[in-house]
Amino acid sequence: MDLTNEDVADILALLDSTDLPDADVRGLIDQARAEVENAGALIDEILFLSELESGREVVSLGHTTALPVLEGVLEDLTGAAARAGVTLAAEGEADIEVPLRPKMLRMIAQNLAENAIRYAGHGAQFTFTIQRAGAFVVLTAADDGAGVPEDTLPRLFERFYRADSARTSRGTGLGLAIVKRVVVAAGGDVEADGGRGRGLRIRATFPSS
Repeated sequence: MDLTNEDVADILALLDSTDLPDADVRGLIDQARAEVENAGALIDEILFLSELESGREVVSLGHTTALPVLEGVLEDLTGAAARAGVTLAAEGEADIEVPLRPKMLRMIAQNLAENAIRYAGHGAQFTFTIQRAGAFVVLTAADDGAGVPEDTLPRLFERFYRADSARTSRGTGLGLAIVKRVVVAAGGDVEADGGRGRGLRIRATFPSS
């Protein structure tokens, strides 16, 4: 795959640069290490998505109380959010359940929150909201940050698609594709709305138990 080949080429170029006169060897090695970690994350996500699509990874097996999982994910990301200048919050009724295994809900929450931390911009607020809506349960992940052009919204859940504002940031381009695959496998639906300068809101709707 081209993206992986580019990652390898970047790593090799960084390592070759350590032989140059006056090279910042430690800095170059740190950059190479970061590239290796990013490539590893990409491979892990490709394998995970493949398991989802083949049915080897079970998505919906029982129900999970959502709010404690959402809060736990945000707590784990506190450091990354602070460095990016993004404020995190989770709200909703404490007893609402979603038709997902805990692992799958954590996967969704982590990808949605990390997406906001990477791209919403300094000073943005990101909030998870879990609520009932008739016969459905709705998980909303919303930020008030930079947003994306409206014409790119339908493509956000495509594999490897990255909006222009995200192309210079680190990420695999698979996070939202995984979110959609998990939600759909659980019998739900997912949509995005927002616009440039108006933040991004992603709504995952599940059938209520």
